[in-house]
Amino acid sequence: MLKRAFFSVILALLAIFFVDYFVGISPVRTSKNSEEYSKDTLLAKPILKYGIPVDSFYIEKGSLRYGQTIGNLLLDLNVDPEVVNSLTLVSADSFDPHKFKAGNHYEVFRTRDTLAAVRYLVYEDSPVDFVIFDISDTLAIYPFKKEVTTVRRVDESAITSSLWETMKQKNINPMLALELSDIFAWTVDFFGLYPEDKFKVIYDELYVDSLPVGLGTIHAAWFEHRGEKFYAFRYEQDSVASYWDEKGNSLRKSFLKAPLRFSRISSRFSGRRFHPVLRIYRPHSGVDYAAPAGTPVMAIGDGVVIDKGYNESAGNYIKIRHNSVYTTGYNHLSRFGKGIAEGVRVKQGDIIGYVGSTGYATGPHLDLRFWMNGKPVDPLKVKSPPVEPIRPENLEKFRQAITPIIYQLDSITPAGDSLRASR
Repeated sequence: MLKRAFFSVILALLAIFFVDYFVGISPVRTSKNSEEYSKDTLLAKPILKYGIPVDSFYIEKGSLRYGQTIGNLLLDLNVDPEVVNSLTLVSADSFDPHKFKAGNHYEVFRTRDTLAAVRYLVYEDSPVDFVIFDISDTLAIYPFKKEVTTVRRVDESAITSSLWETMKQKNINPMLALELSDIFAWTVDFFGLYPEDKFKVIYDELYVDSLPVGLGTIHAAWFEHRGEKFYAFRYEQDSVASYWDEKGNSLRKSFLKAPLRFSRISSRFSGRRFHPVLRIYRPHSGVDYAAPAGTPVMAIGDGVVIDKGYNESAGNYIKIRHNSVYTTGYNHLSRFGKGIAEGVRVKQGDIIGYVGSTGYATGPHLDLRFWMNGKPVDPLKVKSPPVEPIRPENLEKFRQAITPIIYQLDSITPAGDSLRASR
Protein backbone atom coordinates (compact mmCIF):
# COMPACT_ATOMS: atom_id res chain seq x y z
CA MET A 1 0.00 0.00 0.00
CA LEU A 2 2.78 2.42 1.00
CA LYS A 3 4.79 1.39 -2.06
CA ARG A 4 1.83 2.09 -4.31
CA ALA A 5 1.33 5.55 -2.73
CA PHE A 6 5.04 6.37 -3.03
CA PHE A 7 5.04 5.29 -6.67
CA SER A 8 1.98 7.51 -7.36
CA VAL A 9 3.73 10.53 -5.82
CA ILE A 10 6.82 9.94 -7.98
CA LEU A 11 4.69 9.74 -11.13
CA ALA A 12 2.89 12.95 -10.20
CA LEU A 13 6.17 14.82 -9.65
CA LEU A 14 7.55 13.58 -12.97
CA ALA A 15 4.37 14.69 -14.75
CA ILE A 16 4.65 18.18 -13.23
CA PHE A 17 8.33 18.39 -14.28
CA PHE A 18 7.68 17.43 -17.91
CA VAL A 19 4.64 19.70 -18.25
CA ASP A 20 6.58 22.61 -16.76
CA TYR A 21 9.56 21.97 -19.03
CA PHE A 22 7.72 21.67 -22.32
CA VAL A 23 4.99 24.22 -21.66
CA GLY A 24 7.43 26.72 -20.16
CA ILE A 25 10.00 26.51 -22.95
CA SER A 26 7.65 26.41 -25.92
CA PRO A 27 6.12 29.90 -25.53
CA VAL A 28 9.55 31.49 -25.03
CA ARG A 29 10.89 29.97 -28.24
CA THR A 30 7.71 30.84 -30.14
CA SER A 31 7.80 34.42 -28.87
CA LYS A 32 11.45 34.79 -29.85
CA ASN A 33 10.80 33.46 -33.35
CA SER A 34 7.79 35.74 -33.72
CA GLU A 35 9.84 38.74 -32.57
CA GLU A 36 12.62 37.97 -35.03
CA TYR A 37 10.06 37.50 -37.79
CA SER A 38 8.46 40.88 -37.04
CA LYS A 39 11.81 42.67 -37.12
CA ASP A 40 12.75 41.08 -40.42
CA THR A 41 9.45 41.77 -42.15
CA LEU A 42 8.43 45.17 -40.64
CA LEU A 43 8.74 47.92 -43.27
CA ALA A 44 9.89 51.42 -42.36
CA LYS A 45 7.24 54.15 -42.55
CA PRO A 46 7.61 56.21 -45.74
CA ILE A 47 8.51 59.89 -45.36
CA LEU A 48 5.73 61.97 -46.88
CA LYS A 49 5.61 65.53 -48.14
CA TYR A 50 2.26 66.85 -49.34
CA GLY A 51 1.19 63.19 -48.96
CA ILE A 52 3.80 62.06 -51.55
CA PRO A 53 6.58 59.58 -50.56
CA VAL A 54 9.75 61.65 -50.97
CA ASP A 55 12.09 58.63 -51.11
CA SER A 56 10.63 57.72 -54.49
CA PHE A 57 11.44 61.05 -56.16
CA TYR A 58 13.99 63.76 -56.75
CA ILE A 59 12.60 67.11 -55.61
CA GLU A 60 13.23 70.49 -57.21
CA LYS A 61 12.06 73.74 -55.61
CA GLY A 62 11.33 77.13 -57.12
CA SER A 63 9.07 80.20 -57.25
CA LEU A 64 6.79 81.38 -60.03
CA ARG A 65 8.17 84.24 -62.09
CA TYR A 66 6.09 87.26 -63.01
CA GLY A 67 3.69 86.35 -65.83
CA GLN A 68 4.51 82.64 -65.57
CA THR A 69 1.65 80.13 -65.59
CA ILE A 70 1.60 76.50 -64.52
CA GLY A 71 1.41 75.56 -68.22
CA ASN A 72 4.53 77.57 -69.03
CA LEU A 73 6.29 76.12 -66.03
CA LEU A 74 5.50 72.54 -67.07
CA LEU A 75 6.79 73.21 -70.58
CA ASP A 76 9.99 74.62 -69.06
CA LEU A 77 10.26 71.35 -67.11
CA ASN A 78 10.15 69.39 -70.42
CA VAL A 79 6.69 67.95 -69.88
CA ASP A 80 5.09 66.83 -73.16
CA PRO A 81 3.03 69.71 -74.68
CA GLU A 82 0.01 67.41 -75.21
CA VAL A 83 0.10 66.45 -71.53
CA VAL A 84 0.38 70.12 -70.56
CA ASN A 85 -2.60 70.99 -72.76
CA SER A 86 -4.71 68.18 -71.27
CA LEU A 87 -3.75 69.18 -67.73
CA THR A 88 -4.60 72.81 -68.47
CA LEU A 89 -8.07 71.75 -69.60
CA VAL A 90 -8.51 69.67 -66.45
CA SER A 91 -7.35 72.54 -64.23
CA ALA A 92 -9.82 74.99 -65.79
CA ASP A 93 -12.70 73.15 -64.08
CA SER A 94 -11.13 72.85 -60.64
CA PHE A 95 -8.61 75.66 -60.20
CA ASP A 96 -8.67 79.28 -61.31
CA PRO A 97 -5.50 79.91 -63.38
CA HIS A 98 -5.66 83.60 -62.43
CA LYS A 99 -4.86 82.61 -58.84
CA PHE A 100 -1.27 81.78 -59.77
CA LYS A 101 0.86 84.49 -58.20
CA ALA A 102 4.44 85.51 -58.94
CA GLY A 103 6.73 84.59 -56.06
CA ASN A 104 4.60 81.69 -54.82
CA HIS A 105 6.50 78.49 -54.02
CA TYR A 106 6.31 75.25 -56.00
CA GLU A 107 8.00 71.83 -55.84
CA VAL A 108 8.59 69.34 -58.65
CA PHE A 109 8.73 65.57 -58.00
CA ARG A 110 10.81 63.66 -60.60
CA THR A 111 11.20 59.89 -60.91
CA ARG A 112 14.45 58.35 -59.65
CA ASP A 113 15.51 56.85 -62.98
CA THR A 114 17.36 57.90 -66.11
CA LEU A 115 14.24 59.64 -67.48
CA ALA A 116 13.78 61.83 -64.38
CA ALA A 117 10.21 62.39 -65.55
CA VAL A 118 7.97 64.89 -63.77
CA ARG A 119 5.28 63.00 -61.87
CA TYR A 120 3.89 65.67 -59.54
CA LEU A 121 3.95 69.45 -59.39
CA VAL A 122 2.88 71.02 -56.09
CA TYR A 123 1.90 74.70 -56.12
CA GLU A 124 1.47 76.55 -52.81
CA ASP A 125 -1.38 79.01 -53.23
CA SER A 126 -0.97 80.25 -49.64
CA PRO A 127 0.76 79.12 -46.44
CA VAL A 128 -2.27 76.86 -45.87
CA ASP A 129 -3.57 75.93 -49.35
CA PHE A 130 -1.71 73.90 -51.96
CA VAL A 131 -2.57 72.14 -55.21
CA ILE A 132 -1.10 68.85 -56.48
CA PHE A 133 -0.91 68.46 -60.27
CA ASP A 134 -0.72 64.70 -60.93
CA ILE A 135 1.16 64.14 -64.20
CA SER A 136 1.16 60.35 -64.09
CA ASP A 137 -0.96 58.20 -66.42
CA THR A 138 -4.12 59.63 -64.86
CA LEU A 139 -3.96 63.40 -65.15
CA ALA A 140 -5.65 65.03 -62.18
CA ILE A 141 -5.58 68.04 -59.88
CA TYR A 142 -6.07 67.81 -56.12
CA PRO A 143 -6.55 70.92 -53.95
CA PHE A 144 -5.54 70.40 -50.29
CA LYS A 145 -5.16 72.32 -47.06
CA LYS A 146 -2.29 71.84 -44.64
CA GLU A 147 -3.06 71.02 -41.04
CA VAL A 148 -3.49 74.26 -39.10
CA THR A 149 -2.70 74.39 -35.39
CA THR A 150 -4.44 77.01 -33.26
CA VAL A 151 -2.55 78.46 -30.28
CA ARG A 152 -4.26 80.72 -27.72
CA ARG A 153 -2.27 83.91 -27.03
CA VAL A 154 -2.41 86.64 -24.42
CA ASP A 155 -0.57 89.89 -25.18
CA GLU A 156 -0.39 93.35 -23.67
CA SER A 157 1.68 96.47 -24.00
CA ALA A 158 1.80 100.20 -23.50
CA ILE A 159 1.84 102.23 -26.72
CA THR A 160 5.31 103.47 -27.64
CA SER A 161 4.52 105.16 -30.97
CA SER A 162 1.83 103.85 -33.33
CA LEU A 163 -0.06 100.65 -32.56
CA TRP A 164 1.59 98.93 -35.55
CA GLU A 165 5.13 99.93 -34.52
CA THR A 166 4.47 98.97 -30.90
CA MET A 167 3.49 95.45 -31.91
CA LYS A 168 6.54 95.07 -34.15
CA GLN A 169 8.80 96.22 -31.31
CA LYS A 170 7.14 93.78 -28.88
CA ASN A 171 7.39 90.84 -31.32
CA ILE A 172 3.60 90.65 -31.64
CA ASN A 173 2.04 89.88 -35.02
CA PRO A 174 1.47 93.42 -36.38
CA MET A 175 -1.67 92.25 -38.20
CA LEU A 176 -3.22 92.26 -34.73
CA ALA A 177 -3.06 96.07 -34.94
CA LEU A 178 -5.47 95.95 -37.90
CA GLU A 179 -7.82 93.65 -36.00
CA LEU A 180 -7.85 95.87 -32.91
CA SER A 181 -8.33 99.00 -35.01
CA ASP A 182 -11.38 97.34 -36.59
CA ILE A 183 -12.83 96.21 -33.24
CA PHE A 184 -12.36 99.59 -31.54
CA ALA A 185 -12.91 101.67 -34.71
CA TRP A 186 -16.00 103.33 -33.22
CA THR A 187 -14.54 104.12 -29.78
CA VAL A 188 -10.77 104.71 -30.03
CA ASP A 189 -9.10 107.44 -32.09
CA PHE A 190 -6.13 105.52 -33.52
CA PHE A 191 -4.81 108.71 -35.12
CA GLY A 192 -4.37 110.33 -31.72
CA LEU A 193 -2.89 107.60 -29.52
CA TYR A 194 -0.97 108.71 -26.44
CA PRO A 195 2.27 107.10 -25.15
CA GLU A 196 0.44 106.10 -21.95
CA ASP A 197 -2.35 104.29 -23.84
CA LYS A 198 -2.39 100.51 -23.28
CA PHE A 199 -3.98 97.36 -24.63
CA LYS A 200 -4.58 93.74 -23.62
CA VAL A 201 -5.85 91.07 -25.98
CA ILE A 202 -6.78 87.36 -25.93
CA TYR A 203 -6.64 85.81 -29.39
CA ASP A 204 -5.76 82.75 -31.48
CA GLU A 205 -2.67 82.54 -33.66
CA LEU A 206 -2.55 80.01 -36.51
CA TYR A 207 0.47 77.80 -37.26
CA VAL A 208 1.39 75.48 -40.13
CA ASP A 209 4.53 73.35 -39.79
CA SER A 210 5.42 75.27 -36.60
CA LEU A 211 5.42 78.58 -38.51
CA PRO A 212 2.87 81.37 -37.86
CA VAL A 213 0.55 81.87 -40.84
CA GLY A 214 -2.03 84.31 -39.52
CA LEU A 215 -4.52 85.23 -36.86
CA GLY A 216 -7.61 83.36 -35.81
CA THR A 217 -10.40 84.59 -33.56
CA ILE A 218 -9.96 87.67 -31.37
CA HIS A 219 -11.81 86.51 -28.24
CA ALA A 220 -11.54 89.62 -26.09
CA ALA A 221 -9.61 92.85 -25.78
CA TRP A 222 -9.16 95.86 -23.52
CA PHE A 223 -7.92 99.28 -24.52
CA GLU A 224 -7.10 102.31 -22.40
CA HIS A 225 -7.16 105.52 -24.43
CA ARG A 226 -6.59 108.93 -22.85
CA GLY A 227 -7.47 107.49 -19.45
CA GLU A 228 -10.74 105.93 -20.63
CA LYS A 229 -11.01 102.12 -20.58
CA PHE A 230 -12.84 100.05 -23.19
CA TYR A 231 -13.66 96.32 -23.14
CA ALA A 232 -14.47 94.22 -26.21
CA PHE A 233 -15.95 90.70 -25.97
CA ARG A 234 -16.74 88.51 -28.95
CA TYR A 235 -20.23 87.06 -28.54
CA GLU A 236 -22.85 85.61 -30.89
CA GLN A 237 -26.38 86.96 -30.93
CA ASP A 238 -28.76 85.35 -33.42
CA SER A 239 -25.79 83.28 -34.71
CA VAL A 240 -23.97 86.47 -35.71
CA ALA A 241 -20.68 87.21 -33.94
CA SER A 242 -19.92 90.78 -32.96
CA TYR A 243 -18.07 92.69 -30.24
CA TRP A 244 -19.73 94.11 -27.15
CA ASP A 245 -18.66 96.02 -24.05
CA GLU A 246 -19.05 94.67 -20.49
CA LYS A 247 -22.62 96.03 -20.29
CA GLY A 248 -23.74 94.33 -23.49
CA ASN A 249 -23.62 97.45 -25.67
CA SER A 250 -22.41 96.92 -29.23
CA LEU A 251 -19.04 98.45 -30.06
CA ARG A 252 -20.40 99.24 -33.51
CA LYS A 253 -21.69 102.76 -33.93
CA SER A 254 -23.39 104.60 -36.75
CA PHE A 255 -20.06 106.16 -37.80
CA LEU A 256 -16.45 105.04 -37.84
CA LYS A 257 -13.99 107.22 -35.96
CA ALA A 258 -11.97 107.67 -39.16
CA PRO A 259 -12.24 106.76 -42.86
CA LEU A 260 -8.68 105.37 -42.99
CA ARG A 261 -7.09 102.58 -41.02
CA PHE A 262 -3.66 104.07 -40.33
CA SER A 263 -2.42 107.57 -40.90
CA ARG A 264 -2.02 110.81 -38.98
CA ILE A 265 -4.08 113.97 -38.66
CA SER A 266 -2.21 116.73 -40.46
CA SER A 267 -4.80 119.49 -40.04
CA ARG A 268 -7.82 119.84 -37.78
CA PHE A 269 -11.18 121.57 -37.98
CA SER A 270 -10.57 125.31 -37.60
CA GLY A 271 -12.31 128.64 -38.05
CA ARG A 272 -9.09 130.23 -39.28
CA ARG A 273 -6.30 128.29 -40.95
CA PHE A 274 -3.50 129.41 -43.26
CA HIS A 275 -4.16 127.66 -46.56
CA PRO A 276 -0.89 126.12 -47.87
CA VAL A 277 -1.85 126.60 -51.54
CA LEU A 278 -3.82 129.86 -51.56
CA ARG A 279 -1.50 131.43 -48.95
CA ILE A 280 -4.39 133.10 -47.12
CA TYR A 281 -6.25 132.55 -43.86
CA ARG A 282 -9.69 131.03 -44.14
CA PRO A 283 -11.88 128.48 -42.29
CA HIS A 284 -11.03 124.78 -42.61
CA SER A 285 -14.31 122.92 -42.16
CA GLY A 286 -12.84 119.44 -42.09
CA VAL A 287 -10.06 117.17 -40.83
CA ASP A 288 -7.06 116.29 -43.01
CA TYR A 289 -5.60 112.77 -42.78
CA ALA A 290 -2.12 112.48 -44.27
CA ALA A 291 -1.61 109.07 -45.90
CA PRO A 292 0.28 107.55 -48.84
CA ALA A 293 -1.30 108.03 -52.25
CA GLY A 294 -3.56 105.09 -53.07
CA THR A 295 -4.54 104.34 -49.45
CA PRO A 296 -8.16 103.01 -49.45
CA VAL A 297 -10.80 105.44 -48.14
CA MET A 298 -13.85 103.93 -46.41
CA ALA A 299 -17.38 105.22 -46.01
CA ILE A 300 -17.68 106.01 -42.30
CA GLY A 301 -21.33 104.94 -42.27
CA ASP A 302 -24.17 103.48 -44.32
CA GLY A 303 -25.68 105.91 -46.79
CA VAL A 304 -26.34 106.99 -50.37
CA VAL A 305 -23.86 108.74 -52.67
CA ILE A 306 -25.51 112.09 -53.48
CA ASP A 307 -22.63 113.72 -55.34
CA LYS A 308 -19.45 112.61 -57.07
CA GLY A 309 -17.20 114.68 -59.26
CA TYR A 310 -14.32 117.11 -59.52
CA ASN A 311 -13.82 120.76 -58.68
CA GLU A 312 -10.80 123.03 -58.58
CA SER A 313 -10.57 123.15 -54.79
CA ALA A 314 -11.62 119.68 -53.60
CA GLY A 315 -10.31 117.76 -56.60
CA ASN A 316 -12.02 114.38 -56.90
CA TYR A 317 -14.70 114.30 -54.20
CA ILE A 318 -17.63 112.21 -52.96
CA LYS A 319 -20.61 113.19 -50.78
CA ILE A 320 -22.65 110.61 -48.86
CA ARG A 321 -25.99 111.28 -47.13
CA HIS A 322 -26.31 108.94 -44.13
CA ASN A 323 -29.76 110.02 -42.89
CA SER A 324 -31.88 113.15 -42.55
CA VAL A 325 -29.29 114.68 -40.21
CA TYR A 326 -25.77 113.67 -41.30
CA THR A 327 -23.81 114.02 -44.57
CA THR A 328 -20.08 113.40 -45.11
CA GLY A 329 -17.63 114.48 -47.81
CA TYR A 330 -14.31 113.01 -48.98
CA ASN A 331 -11.94 115.31 -50.92
CA HIS A 332 -8.67 115.16 -52.91
CA LEU A 333 -9.16 111.52 -53.99
CA SER A 334 -6.79 110.09 -56.59
CA ARG A 335 -9.61 107.94 -57.98
CA PHE A 336 -13.01 106.57 -57.05
CA GLY A 337 -13.88 103.12 -55.76
CA LYS A 338 -15.34 100.49 -58.06
CA GLY A 339 -19.04 101.02 -58.74
CA ILE A 340 -19.23 104.37 -56.93
CA ALA A 341 -21.78 106.64 -58.62
CA GLU A 342 -24.57 109.02 -57.66
CA GLY A 343 -27.51 107.12 -56.21
CA VAL A 344 -25.46 104.09 -55.18
CA ARG A 345 -26.03 102.84 -51.63
CA VAL A 346 -22.86 102.12 -49.65
CA LYS A 347 -22.26 100.25 -46.41
CA GLN A 348 -20.05 101.31 -43.53
CA GLY A 349 -16.46 100.31 -44.33
CA ASP A 350 -16.97 100.08 -48.11
CA ILE A 351 -14.01 101.41 -50.11
CA ILE A 352 -15.32 104.48 -51.92
CA GLY A 353 -12.03 105.92 -53.18
CA TYR A 354 -8.30 106.26 -52.69
CA VAL A 355 -6.12 108.95 -51.13
CA GLY A 356 -4.67 111.44 -53.60
CA SER A 357 -3.61 115.06 -54.00
CA THR A 358 -6.10 116.36 -56.58
CA GLY A 359 -7.39 119.93 -56.28
CA TYR A 360 -5.77 122.38 -53.87
CA ALA A 361 -3.40 119.97 -52.13
CA THR A 362 0.33 120.10 -51.45
CA GLY A 363 0.60 116.35 -50.88
CA PRO A 364 -1.48 113.17 -50.64
CA HIS A 365 -4.14 113.38 -47.94
CA LEU A 366 -7.86 112.98 -47.34
CA ASP A 367 -9.99 115.97 -46.34
CA LEU A 368 -13.00 114.60 -44.43
CA ARG A 369 -16.05 116.88 -44.15
CA PHE A 370 -19.05 116.44 -41.85
CA TRP A 371 -22.38 118.25 -42.04
CA MET A 372 -25.09 118.09 -39.38
CA ASN A 373 -28.43 119.45 -40.55
CA GLY A 374 -26.55 121.16 -43.38
CA LYS A 375 -23.99 122.90 -41.16
CA PRO A 376 -20.28 121.89 -41.06
CA VAL A 377 -19.22 120.32 -37.76
CA ASP A 378 -15.94 118.92 -36.43
CA PRO A 379 -15.78 115.22 -37.46
CA LEU A 380 -13.73 114.43 -34.35
CA LYS A 381 -16.46 115.73 -32.03
CA VAL A 382 -19.51 114.05 -33.56
CA LYS A 383 -21.24 111.73 -31.07
CA SER A 384 -22.13 108.57 -32.95
CA PRO A 385 -25.23 106.65 -31.74
CA PRO A 386 -24.72 102.90 -31.06
CA VAL A 387 -26.48 100.04 -32.77
CA GLU A 388 -28.72 97.47 -31.01
CA PRO A 389 -27.28 96.09 -27.72
CA ILE A 390 -27.54 92.55 -26.33
CA ARG A 391 -31.26 91.92 -25.93
CA PRO A 392 -32.65 91.49 -22.38
CA GLU A 393 -33.44 87.80 -22.89
CA ASN A 394 -29.78 87.12 -23.83
CA LEU A 395 -28.16 89.38 -21.24
CA GLU A 396 -27.78 86.82 -18.43
CA LYS A 397 -26.02 84.28 -20.69
CA PHE A 398 -23.81 87.05 -22.01
CA ARG A 399 -22.76 88.06 -18.49
CA GLN A 400 -22.02 84.45 -17.55
CA ALA A 401 -19.86 84.07 -20.67
CA ILE A 402 -17.77 87.21 -20.14
CA THR A 403 -17.28 87.07 -16.33
CA PRO A 404 -14.23 84.72 -16.41
CA ILE A 405 -12.80 86.67 -19.36
CA ILE A 406 -13.08 89.97 -17.47
CA TYR A 407 -11.22 88.34 -14.58
CA GLN A 408 -8.50 87.12 -16.96
CA LEU A 409 -8.10 90.54 -18.60
CA ASP A 410 -8.10 92.39 -15.27
CA SER A 411 -5.42 90.06 -13.90
CA ILE A 412 -3.02 91.20 -16.66
CA THR A 413 -1.08 94.29 -15.61
CA PRO A 414 0.33 96.21 -18.57
CA ALA A 415 3.87 97.20 -17.66
CA GLY A 416 5.15 98.27 -21.06
CA ASP A 417 6.57 94.83 -21.82
CA SER A 418 4.67 92.29 -23.87
CA LEU A 419 3.36 89.39 -21.82
CA ARG A 420 3.91 86.22 -23.80
CA ALA A 421 1.70 84.14 -21.58
CA SER A 422 1.73 81.02 -23.71
CA ARG A 423 5.14 81.23 -25.32
